[in-house]
Amino acid sequence: MKISKTKINKRIKSKRNPTLVETIGLAKKNNQLELAKQLSKPTRLQSKVNLNELNKLKESKIIIVGKVLGKGEIEKKLEIAALGFSESAKEKLKKSGSKIMIIKEYLENNKNIEGVKIL
Repeated sequence: MKISKTKINKRIKSKRNPTLVETIGLAKKNNQLELAKQLSKPTRLQSKVNLNELNKLKESKIIIVGKVLGKGEIEKKLEIAALGFSESAKEKLKKSGSKIMIIKEYLENNKNIEGVKIL
């Protein structure tokens, strides 16, 4: 379902995390409305993804609207942007040679997110 910029603006008003608000605004500015919609959902509906789930994916560039958790092992090199990472997930991803960053940082460096899997 498509979402309008106005609806996203209404959702932003209830957000209290300034980094999240900036990230949503950046996604909206870059015309990534689907990502902005995912980011503006209630926090309790955001994903919590374990490394073993990421290991099964074919894609190597991934945006996770939520947190990456450290359960399982990662056996490939990925480029992952997420709202947060557990300490164990950070360690395992760095060990595998993966590039990790927060979504805001990813959007600042990449205006176009084609070919990126959004979870």
